[in-house]
Amino acid sequence: MPAPRRPDHVPPPYGATLTGDGAEFAVYAGHATGVQLCLFDDAGAERRIPMVRHVHGTWSTYVTGVTQGQRYGYRVDGDWDPANGQRHNPAKLLLDPYARAIEGSVDWRPEVYGTVVDQSLAVGEPADVRDDRDSAAFVPRSVVVGDGFDWGDERAPMTAWCDTVIYETHVIGMTHDLPGVPDELRGTYAGLAHPTTIAHLRRLGITTVELLPVHASVSEPHVVQRGMSNYWGYNTLGFFAPHLPYAAATEPVEAVAEFKGMIKLLHAAGIEVLLDVVYNHTCEQSAAGGSTLAWRGLDSRAYYRLDERGDDIDVTGCGNTLDLRHPITVRMVLDSLRYWVQEMHVDGFRFDLAVALARGRDDGYHPDHPFLMALRTDPVLSDVKLIAEPWDLGIHGWRTGQFPPPFGEWNDRFRDTVRTFWLPDLARDAAGEDGHGVRELGTRIAGSADLFRDARRGPLASINFVTAHDGFTVADLTAYNSKHNGANGEGNRDGSDNNCSWNHGIEGHVDATEGVEALRRRSMRNLLGTLLLSAGVPMLTGGDEFGRTQHGNNNPYCQDSEISWYDWDLADWQRDLNDSVRHLLDLRRRHPVLRQRHFFPGTPVDGDALPALHWHALDGRVLTAEQWNDGRTRTMSVVFDGADIGDDRLLLLFHGSAHDASVTLPGQAGVTAWKLLWDSRFERMDDVPQVETTVGAPYDVPPATLAIFQGA
Repeated sequence: MPAPRRPDHVPPPYGATLTGDGAEFAVYAGHATGVQLCLFDDAGAERRIPMVRHVHGTWSTYVTGVTQGQRYGYRVDGDWDPANGQRHNPAKLLLDPYARAIEGSVDWRPEVYGTVVDQSLAVGEPADVRDDRDSAAFVPRSVVVGDGFDWGDERAPMTAWCDTVIYETHVIGMTHDLPGVPDELRGTYAGLAHPTTIAHLRRLGITTVELLPVHASVSEPHVVQRGMSNYWGYNTLGFFAPHLPYAAATEPVEAVAEFKGMIKLLHAAGIEVLLDVVYNHTCEQSAAGGSTLAWRGLDSRAYYRLDERGDDIDVTGCGNTLDLRHPITVRMVLDSLRYWVQEMHVDGFRFDLAVALARGRDDGYHPDHPFLMALRTDPVLSDVKLIAEPWDLGIHGWRTGQFPPPFGEWNDRFRDTVRTFWLPDLARDAAGEDGHGVRELGTRIAGSADLFRDARRGPLASINFVTAHDGFTVADLTAYNSKHNGANGEGNRDGSDNNCSWNHGIEGHVDATEGVEALRRRSMRNLLGTLLLSAGVPMLTGGDEFGRTQHGNNNPYCQDSEISWYDWDLADWQRDLNDSVRHLLDLRRRHPVLRQRHFFPGTPVDGDALPALHWHALDGRVLTAEQWNDGRTRTMSVVFDGADIGDDRLLLLFHGSAHDASVTLPGQAGVTAWKLLWDSRFERMDDVPQVETTVGAPYDVPPATLAIFQGA
């Protein structure tokens, strides 16, 4: 069959498309003078085919006899003019940015750099001298993949935002040591979809799994030189290809099918899958001293933000920033997102360093940026879950609450507020030296209206979290005052120093007394209880449900080791914590008043003027404005009145003081007593007493206690 005929003004689809008795290849290289398609046979021999320049910078060709599994790449010729962002080098074999599968990794040698570097991969003098050595032996291959897969009667769960509970996890870490998963499937896509893994998620009450990056990635040279790998995967090599090492299958085409099979099985269990995606930068590092693997050699000026000298503008901390002001880059990202939704059936995305994606010509953040507008109006992408990490490393990069609907946002204000309320040094608090009052906490548990009301977005725009992959686990928040990242090989300089943690008097888990450990476990329950009972969408970091530790490492990005893998050999207290999380999620599921779509009417000092939400002091009376704003107020009771939506009236009691207290439970129309549903002082669910406390009667609590009651 001949090559498909197209009007000259209609470029073919990018990537490799099987059609007729061969495949059509198309790639963008807008400033190139020549492009060659490179096909590799089973022995690795290379066949080069000149491509034809199409319209708008697209190059294409049709090759008969090409089938699924064909390995290929590109070589691009053109000007070498680094000062103007031109870094063409036909000696470098380039990946297809649209490759649906990638085989192999990068062997970090001088040959993979477009510029001459020494054996340590450092740029010498003079700089920007083109390296003309062939890189083919040291770089990965793109792989041709077809579209066939038997999805059967698979259906996406399409869980409403108000019912969503997110579980952030890593493909390897969750199942690497999970009993019940066969050895050959542990740490793989297939292992994540194994019945044992699914059973754990369903027992907890998880609706949505958010996976750390699964796009094909490569470890940075400095990480490889330390004998490590980029375990997290925030260093993308291909935006359309699943990371091959995460598959039980070793053949790239089969890995694509395995990923689809994972989605199919998780959907059958009613579990959505979100992908953490990294469209803010690539793995090619900076222009001056980085590698030439794909985008840099195709058209550096189109794909990257460059300054007037041709150097990278870096707001990501990774050496480069993709330029989503350029139509070809926007198209690539949108095509990638649609591919993962339409072909791979994922349910949404969390955008890493999302502010970098919406910086305009002036380099400032714009909520009406064309890329964000495209996402919001695209008939495919506007219907999936979209979550922004609302910051980057550039100037004015913190933008929490400033993304447009339908985005949800990681709410770092929630994280920091909950930590500082429950984890002050209680010794200092007892002496009156800490002033973490209830005003900020009340604002967060009610849905963060100060951040999300002005944009008419509602509490469900707030993705609440107290921990994430980046930072301490919930167990380590209670056991370490400082990070302990020595294992990363960076002199403990990496990772945040602002952890809002408290070790309860002893640094680390070693040598802590049972009394200290008991207090730490209560603090864990307070943190998790606040997360799971607050308005907004909760995100639970995998392993926190049973108190997983990373031994004080708050940046284990390079730790494909016991530091990152979940230890499923659980002690009794870990099983008890897991039971508490299950119970709290069950309460959330059964009570829609905890899952409000809209902000509660009234303000914290309105008293009972509007009856949906009440804030009460230690004595049971409505909090005054003075108490609300006083940093010494460490106790409050909050009534969530669900009567108008057919739910019960719930009472949450937050006692953050270092002292025992007798809290008067407030009055509420239609309620004569408050029935205890959960109290953080009790480690075992069986020990929570089935008691009712009469309205206006005292409820005695020890230091640092969270409790929830139901009106009776």
